[in-house]
Amino acid sequence: MPAARERGIRPASALSTAVSAASALASTPAAYGGAMTNRLADTLSPYLRAHADNPVDWWPWSAEAFAEAGRREVPLMISIGYSTCHWCHVMARESFSDPATAAQINEGFVAVKIDREEHPEVDAAFMASASAFTQNLGWPLTVFLTPQGGTFYAGTYWPPQARGGTPAFRDVLTAVREAWTARRAEVLASADAVAEALRAAAHAPESALPDATALRAAAASIIEREDREFGGFGGAPKFPMATALRFLQHPLAGGSDAVDRALMAMSASELRDAVDGGFFRYATQRDWTVPHYERMLTDNAQLLEVALDAGRQDAVQGIVGFLLGVLRREGGGSARRRTRSRGSTANAARAAITARTRLPARGWSRPPWTARCSPAGTGS
Repeated sequence: MPAARERGIRPASALSTAVSAASALASTPAAYGGAMTNRLADTLSPYLRAHADNPVDWWPWSAEAFAEAGRREVPLMISIGYSTCHWCHVMARESFSDPATAAQINEGFVAVKIDREEHPEVDAAFMASASAFTQNLGWPLTVFLTPQGGTFYAGTYWPPQARGGTPAFRDVLTAVREAWTARRAEVLASADAVAEALRAAAHAPESALPDATALRAAAASIIEREDREFGGFGGAPKFPMATALRFLQHPLAGGSDAVDRALMAMSASELRDAVDGGFFRYATQRDWTVPHYERMLTDNAQLLEVALDAGRQDAVQGIVGFLLGVLRREGGGSARRRTRSRGSTANAARAAITARTRLPARGWSRPPWTARCSPAGTGS
C-alpha cells in the first residue's frame, strides 16, 4: 500500500452519482437467487467471483443492495479490493472466510464487495470520504454507509485479533453496530459532516502556482527526510517515491545528489527484482529488504524516467527488461502489475499507506463516537 500517487478529492456528488448509477450496473434477479452461497458467482469480476464461496452474504455493487439496507434499516459494509492486493486476500482468509465473523456481518449489515478495477469511480469517491477517518488509505478499503449512501466510518485492513494498536475486525463491527443502534443521531451527523466537507473541498478556490522560492523550500523539506544510512526517504515501510525523486531532479529543486544516492541504494537492494528486473512496490524494512511482492507498471515507468535522467544504465536496463519482457502483452498493451511470491514477503508486516488526499480542516472534526472503535480511543 503506497507512497502512492496523489488522488484528487471527489465531491460528495460523485458518491451520490455512483450510487444512482449502480442501478444500471445491477445484475438480473436471477443472478441473486439460487443455491449459491452469495450473489457473486455470476459476476464478471474474477476478484468478486473469488469471494463467491465466502459465508458472508455478499452483494455486488448495485442499487438493490442499498434498497435492502433501507428495508432492513441497517448500515452497508462496503469492502473494496482487487485481485493482486495481498492484504485483501489476507483479510478474506482471516475474516470473510470465518463463519463467526460472517455471521456477525450478515446479521448487522448489508455487505457489498467491489472490485476497484471494475469501478474505479466508486473507489475514488469512497477513498475521498474515507480520508475523514484515516490518513492510511489503500486496500482493502472498508467503508460503512447509511442506507442513503452517507459514509460514517472507514478503515483499511483490520486483523482478526487486536494487535499493535489496531482493533480486531469483529470489535470494529461491534462498535459500528452499537453506534448505529444506540447513537443513530451521532452517526447521521458524522455522515452529513463528511458530505459537507467534500462539498466544500470541491468548491475551494484554486491557489496560485508555487514560485521558485516555494519549490526550493519544498525540495529542502524532502531532502531533510533523507535516510543517509540506507538511501531514500523515511523509514519502514520504505517506498521508492518516484514522483518525489523526479521533482528533486529539477534544476530549481537541487536534489540530484539525494536522487543518485537513492537509486544506488535501491539498485543494490532486494527492492530490485534480480530475476525479471524492475522494482517492487516497496520494502517492508528501512534497509530496502523484504520487499512487497507486487511490481507495478506505473511505479516502474516513473522510475525509468528518473533513472534515465540520473544516468543509471543498470536500473534503466532492468526496468526496460521488466516492462518489455514481463508486462508487455500481445497486441501492444501492457499489464498493470505483476506479482511474485518471495518467501517471507507473504508474511511481511502490514503495509502502511502514504496518505493520499485528506479532507480540509475547516469545519470538520473526527466524530466522537468513532473513538470507541479503537483501544483507548486512539483512532484507527
